[in-house]
Amino acid sequence: MLKKLLIANRGEIAVRVIRTAKALGYRTVAIYSEADARALHVHEADEAVCVGPAQVSASYLNVDAILEAAKKTGADCIHPGYGFLSENAGFANACKEAGLIFVGPPANAIELMGSKRRSKIAMQEAGVPVVPGYEGNNASDDELISAAGDIGYPLMIKASAGGGGRGMRLVQQETELADNIKRARSEAKQAFGDDELILEKAVIEPRHVEIQVFADRHGNAVYLGERDCSVQRRHQKVVEEAPSPFVTPELRQAMGEAAVKAALACSYEGAGTVEFLVDKDRNFYFLEMNTRLQVEHPVTELITGQDLVAWQLAVAEGQPLPLKQEDIQLNGHAMEVRLYAEDPAHDFTPQTGPLYAFEPAQGEGLRFDTGVRSGDTITPHYDPMLAKVIAWGQNRDEARRRLIRALEDTTVFGVTTNRYFLSRIIADETFGAGEATTAFLQQAFRDDPSLAPYTPGIRELALAACILDHGISGQSGWSNAPATMTPMRLDTGGETVELLVRKTGNTVSVSHGDSHYQLLLEHLGDGLLCIIDNNVRQRCQYHREGDSLYLQAFGQAWSVRDVTHQPAASANGAGSGKVQASMDGAIIDVLVKPGQTVQQGDTLVILEAMKMEHPVKADRDGVVDEVLVSNGDQVKRSQMLVNIAAAESEDQEASA
Repeated sequence: MLKKLLIANRGEIAVRVIRTAKALGYRTVAIYSEADARALHVHEADEAVCVGPAQVSASYLNVDAILEAAKKTGADCIHPGYGFLSENAGFANACKEAGLIFVGPPANAIELMGSKRRSKIAMQEAGVPVVPGYEGNNASDDELISAAGDIGYPLMIKASAGGGGRGMRLVQQETELADNIKRARSEAKQAFGDDELILEKAVIEPRHVEIQVFADRHGNAVYLGERDCSVQRRHQKVVEEAPSPFVTPELRQAMGEAAVKAALACSYEGAGTVEFLVDKDRNFYFLEMNTRLQVEHPVTELITGQDLVAWQLAVAEGQPLPLKQEDIQLNGHAMEVRLYAEDPAHDFTPQTGPLYAFEPAQGEGLRFDTGVRSGDTITPHYDPMLAKVIAWGQNRDEARRRLIRALEDTTVFGVTTNRYFLSRIIADETFGAGEATTAFLQQAFRDDPSLAPYTPGIRELALAACILDHGISGQSGWSNAPATMTPMRLDTGGETVELLVRKTGNTVSVSHGDSHYQLLLEHLGDGLLCIIDNNVRQRCQYHREGDSLYLQAFGQAWSVRDVTHQPAASANGAGSGKVQASMDGAIIDVLVKPGQTVQQGDTLVILEAMKMEHPVKADRDGVVDEVLVSNGDQVKRSQMLVNIAAAESEDQEASA
């Protein structure tokens, strides 16, 4: 009987595993980096051990420190979560050698399925359908270029190790191949320490459907339905749902049986996910097998009524699977989205900084898996996911409605998130009809309002002015002094606006140029404002931090800064030529040099942060005056990277 579980992970998955383990009577041990000393998973565990500094390589990937933490606390089993060491065969072996039970599959299964090349060969031998491509021993650039000619275009370059869209490139024609091979190798090396690549024929506009499998050491294996993960951005999942609106009962059985066949072919144990691409004619092809618990496992739990972490622990103890295939029933529909600290209006750049307020919505059929809380700080060291927002309903439409409302009613103040972007996806007619493929976001959301900076209108500015105005920001009531016009300047992030504010009792009137708006305020305090707008009572949530104000109302969230008493400053903003780092990270490629002519939108440097490559682009046409960084440099957010001088016009050259 296992008694104490160490969770070799952080964030929401660590919290989620801890809660099930404690409910089953296990003692729990968290590990944490110095940056995570006050994290929620540390608070939730019975014991916690610091395993190193913030850098992942020195903490959450530090096998020796993790095993020492297990020894120090008397843990007898280790759950790896997902990411980090969860699919590291060396770690699974190290646990075994240390006398610890690894809550996951055997190391040989991890090793086999961790290689896209070897796993694809194994699946072909097991009779599982695979995508045509090249997975030969020789993965040199020349051999890949040669093989691409035989496969034909379009094709996919994929990192043999790892997943999550890293090291993956779609190539439409031969002229793009060599540069994309270079980029894919670089990203794969950065993410997985392995730059081996394979090629696959691109399946155009497929569905991405995965099967949840479970196996035990007694030779039993089952599948627990499917999840549709077709809504993706840059090959990373954005929305997951179960069951798939595209999968028929016959297809579900065929894919499920193929997934079980894949698990048995590698002597699998525990939780695993076999991912498939499904074309428009419902032909399916093996994509990869993830030898761990998936991020999106909650949707399977909600439609099956099973706790998959409890299943993992039971299998790790040597027990047989809790259910037989014929006992597994699917009930209702579930959807999950990943709430990230990222800015959709600026190419989804990850956001860092303090989380002043985080209040998940409450309601029937809702589930939030999170590793953060109000007062935390989102750092550049780890994935910027704040929470998984999951909704269950008796049918797909009910689940959709609940998920949209959950997103709209969740409050996040302090960092920009993709909350509005997610709610727009779930409300979209194509998604609602169950017709979204992997091409959906690229095709349908190129010009969506959620991808543009939000510009507050006069109503939003009036509301902000009401709260920021010093005469009404207290909680002791409104002044009855004669109404006067008070000037106010607000920085909206895109521009500075001049307002005139007038108060008369509980009524506040705001003017901006020729625009005017009036609001009746009933209550102000504790971050909640009740307003009457056009005879309709509404609630506004807000948080004030110094001169900055964060608001959520009218179905939107925005922030402003009170600059009424600040002198105008010359900013190094967009179009200035002073190109800054958008986040903390490492410079992995400098593509320009002084004297080089560039155009707005040209990539200047490649910044690696939060496990992804981020191109930093020129904000105007001009000539590179200075390059202030080199390959390998660690940079901070807002640090200057490149200066671009304005190019001389023909008139200037002539006069010179």
